[in-house]
Amino acid sequence: MNSSVPPPGPVSVVVVNFDGAGYLGRCLDALRAAGPGIDEILLVDNASSDTSLEIAARYPEVRVVRLPRNEGPCPARNAGLREARNRWVLLLDNDALLQPGALGKLVEAVREGGPEVVLAEPRSVFDGDPGRVHYDGGAAHYAGLIALRNFYTPLAEAQGTGAVEIGSAVAVALLVDRERLLEIGGFDARYFILFEDLDLSLRLRARGWKLLAVEDALVRHMGGTSGISYREGPSYPPRRVYLHARNRWILLAKNYRVSTLVACAPGLALYELAGFGFALLAGAPLAWLRGKLDFLGMLGDVLRARRECPRGAGGLLVGGPLTTTPDAMAGFARHAAQRALDLGLRAWWALARLVLAGQ
Repeated sequence: MNSSVPPPGPVSVVVVNFDGAGYLGRCLDALRAAGPGIDEILLVDNASSDTSLEIAARYPEVRVVRLPRNEGPCPARNAGLREARNRWVLLLDNDALLQPGALGKLVEAVREGGPEVVLAEPRSVFDGDPGRVHYDGGAAHYAGLIALRNFYTPLAEAQGTGAVEIGSAVAVALLVDRERLLEIGGFDARYFILFEDLDLSLRLRARGWKLLAVEDALVRHMGGTSGISYREGPSYPPRRVYLHARNRWILLAKNYRVSTLVACAPGLALYELAGFGFALLAGAPLAWLRGKLDFLGMLGDVLRARRECPRGAGGLLVGGPLTTTPDAMAGFARHAAQRALDLGLRAWWALARLVLAGQ
C-alpha cells in the first residue's frame, strides 16, 4: 500500500452532462448549497443539443469543458479527471443532488480509511421518494453483475452505519483519487454506459485498493438517462437490454481468468438463459442478440485490453444476492423465476468457490 498518498484537501467537482437541461439547474444549485470543501466545478458536456450550456452560463463559478461528440459518460469522466486541478475529485452525474454536508463526510471517511482508500461513494436516495435507498454500492456477483446493497430499501431499515467497505461502487456520485484512477486508465469507454463502474471497481480492488460507501452522506437521485434508465412501468428499454447483453460479456472477457470462467460456467450459462427469457418478455430479443453480436465484433479489442488488466477477480467475487429492479419482476411468475435463478446461482457458487479457492 502506498503510504505516501495524501489525504483529501480541496475537492474538484466534475459534473457529466448530455442533454441534461431538465436536471442541470437543480444539480448546480445543490452544489452551491453543499457547504465548504468545493474548490472548483467543471461541467463536462457531451455535445448537448438542448439548453444545457445556456443553463451552465448562469453559474459563473462553473468551468465548461466541451467534448465534440457524445461517447457516453466514461470519456467525459476521464476528461474531467484530467482537467481537474485537485487530486481528489467528486464525479457527479447531472441528475444527482449532493446534499448539504455530504462532501465533508466523504472526505472524512477517506481520511480515516487510510491510504488504501481510492474511492468513496455516498448513499443515493430517490429524489421523488427520499425515504428509500436507490444505490448504496454492492458486491461483485460472479455472474458479472453488482449485488446491490439496500436496493429500494426504506432508509430507516437500510443496513450499515458510518463508512462501509464495498466490493463495487455505483457511478452516480463518487469521490475518487484522480491520480490512481488515471494510473489504471480511468473508466473504460468500450462500455458507453452500464457495467463501467463494476469494471472500474474490479480493477481498483485487484490492486489492493479499497472502496467505501459512506452511509450518512446522501445524494438525491433524479430521473436517470432517458431511454436507458429504468425505474418502473411495463416498458423496459430495449436500449438497456442491448447494453446489458453486450457489456456484461465485455466485463467477463476482460476481467475474469479462464479458470474463473470455467469454474463459473454453469452459473453463467444459467444467467444467460434467464437473460434471454427476460429479453423475450420485454419484447426485445433482437436487442439482446444485437448486443451479443456487437460484443463478438469487439472481441479482439477486448482481449487486447485483457492483457493490461489484473485478472485476479476470482477472489473478489460473491455468489449473491441477485438484485433486480422490483417493478421489472412484478407478478408471481416473474418473481418466482427470479427467486429460482438466485437459488440456482447460489448453489453453483457453493461449488465454484471451492474450486477457485484451491487455485
